[in-house]
Amino acid sequence: MNGIELCATGCSLPTRRVTNDDMAKLVDTSDEWIRSRTGIGERLFCQGGETTTDLAIGAARDALERSGVPVSQVGTCIVATMTPDWASPATACLVAQELGLAQDIPCFDLSAACTGFVYGLRVAQGLLTPERPYGIVVGAEALSRVLDFTDRTTCVLFGDGAGAVVVHGVPDPPLHAVLGSVGDLGALNLAGGNTARETYLRMNGKEVFRFAVQTIPTCIRRVLDEAHASLEDVDWVVCHQANERIIDAAVRRLGASPTRFYKNMERYGNTGAASIPIALDELVRQGMLRSGMQVLCVGFGGGLTWGGALIPYRHQKRS
Repeated sequence: MNGIELCATGCSLPTRRVTNDDMAKLVDTSDEWIRSRTGIGERLFCQGGETTTDLAIGAARDALERSGVPVSQVGTCIVATMTPDWASPATACLVAQELGLAQDIPCFDLSAACTGFVYGLRVAQGLLTPERPYGIVVGAEALSRVLDFTDRTTCVLFGDGAGAVVVHGVPDPPLHAVLGSVGDLGALNLAGGNTARETYLRMNGKEVFRFAVQTIPTCIRRVLDEAHASLEDVDWVVCHQANERIIDAAVRRLGASPTRFYKNMERYGNTGAASIPIALDELVRQGMLRSGMQVLCVGFGGGLTWGGALIPYRHQKRS
């Protein structure tokens, strides 16, 4: 398989809606302060027994049902997450079991922070076969479980949710994608394993902002150069939904039209690896991403990681 195409999307969101005014009751902040600096107005948090695994299963099932693809043709399941419920078993294994996928296919979690979904697209492309040409790629996070609700620099930014896609391996066109990383412990980190004295997410906002604004245009240009295409050939650019100011600054650096860049952080905040697939699902449900269109997905986040992939959407009608 030389390439992949999106053939269905899915989404699963928690039930608790938390507005900026709600956050102002916890830390010294305000709706105006948060909106003006991030574009975020509200976010969704897990409550009660809701888990990352639940969200991942819900999104994957939604995408699979909407694709009409039989489970016998699914060749891999990948879940991008930095907030799994378990170090082992992998969230992807639990998703595969719940969906009834074959037991002789690779299923695993992928940790690349907010770029995880884009990494997952590239990895899935390499695992699909003519016998099982479909794959499920999920981004799922329960970031509210690792937030320090005394730290206004981080707790107001993040939300929970999951998005998923079913991809179809195709011989042509090839998948145009670039991936990268820069080892940096200080920009954004979440302790785990034997090092964990606390499990709060920590971030140097200024450093991440600077990295993202520089990286997004470079990543987009590299993907387009590889595809011998221009932004005019792309119907939608879906960046990781971290901060409206980051995307706006990247658009200005590119000299591009902002109308091609989809944004939904106002409703969900930063949902980590889930942000790009949630946005893709919104575009499809709203009839804005239609069969035959090209979408450029761009991720950036902790690691520091970054990546971009130009991928066609070709909806397959359910049988």
